[in-house]
Amino acid sequence: MRSFRATPMTSPGLARLPQADPRFPKLKQQLFTARYVNPGNFAIGLAIPTERPTQTPKQQLPTRFRSKKGSGSGSGEKSAPKHRFTMASLRGTQQPELSKKLFKIIKSENHAIGAYEAAARERVGIAQQLSEWGEATEDETISEISDKLGVLLAEIAEQEDIYAQALEEYRGVLKQIRNTESSVQPSRDHKTKVSDEIAKLKYKEPQSTKIVQLEQELVRAEAQSLVAEAQLSNITRQKFKEAYDHHFAATIERAEKQIILAKHARRLLNLVDDTPIVPGDVHPPFAEVEAARQVLTDAEDDLRHYQLDVEPIHSNAGNLGVGAMPGAPVPGVGAGETSGAPVPESTTYESTVRNESPVGVQYDKAGSAPYPLEEADRVERQQQEVPRQEVSNVA
Repeated sequence: MRSFRATPMTSPGLARLPQADPRFPKLKQQLFTARYVNPGNFAIGLAIPTERPTQTPKQQLPTRFRSKKGSGSGSGEKSAPKHRFTMASLRGTQQPELSKKLFKIIKSENHAIGAYEAAARERVGIAQQLSEWGEATEDETISEISDKLGVLLAEIAEQEDIYAQALEEYRGVLKQIRNTESSVQPSRDHKTKVSDEIAKLKYKEPQSTKIVQLEQELVRAEAQSLVAEAQLSNITRQKFKEAYDHHFAATIERAEKQIILAKHARRLLNLVDDTPIVPGDVHPPFAEVEAARQVLTDAEDDLRHYQLDVEPIHSNAGNLGVGAMPGAPVPGVGAGETSGAPVPESTTYESTVRNESPVGVQYDKAGSAPYPLEEADRVERQQQEVPRQEVSNVA
């Protein structure tokens, strides 16, 4: 280090300042120089030896603080935050403990449905690209067959979209179970709260008169909880079967229709003559135009006459009355009668009817909705609507 004594004294007042002690540590000597020798540098908080330039090299930030701009796969793209706050995540945190698991299932199914819909759109685009490519080859056979294959591939993609719509119905049934679980959670919490209060009072004030009141409240809470638990059990079992009846029937229908379309697509491939030729020769003209059209016609006929044939799902929930209780009495129903509808022997998946398709076919799908509406539910809705109408008339 350069000696402090060699530093020129530019101010008379500096001559009276104490000189740097060689026993000072290195850091103290630098601070001494910055304070008394180079006061301009001290004003900005820099302790720089006199023999070094006043400009300091740019300090590099640690790796974890450096900007990641431009380090991604695409230029100018900002990396998305790892954890994003959305309204959906807020709803998830507010779900009762009893319905959190089913809430996650329903949310995950929503993502899966979106993936099926996206796959259907991509498949339709691929089918169109295949047709355009075949036309660009200037090969009559490839052009004709690729166009027909594009039609069948687009129809296969359309089945994915129909399947996604069926899964939406399945999600809707699961939501009924979730809503029931959410409504049961308060009764459980209330019963637990009353029990805890009784235990605290018995420990702190065994002679308190409030214990008797709380015990009576506990009896009422347990009775309400028993009713709520029975309703939850009945609704869960019924809607569980109904939801997955929708799910698996839709899965079978999609698979069987796609099998039909794939088999006819393989028939089209047999119309392509791939016999090798020598240089200078040309393939004979495509003579299977009518056969290719017949393949599409057969595919239309098979889809038009398709009927879903699955093993029936038996249900005994037809006598479920008002309040999700078996044989609940309903006003207008005689004594000894039950308010539930006849017990259905099975449920049948109802397919979505489409008016158009890429192959110009309309589906005739017959089926009854699973778990028909019980008479008790209909009467209950009518009773709820009557007071509303009276209130509106009074207003």
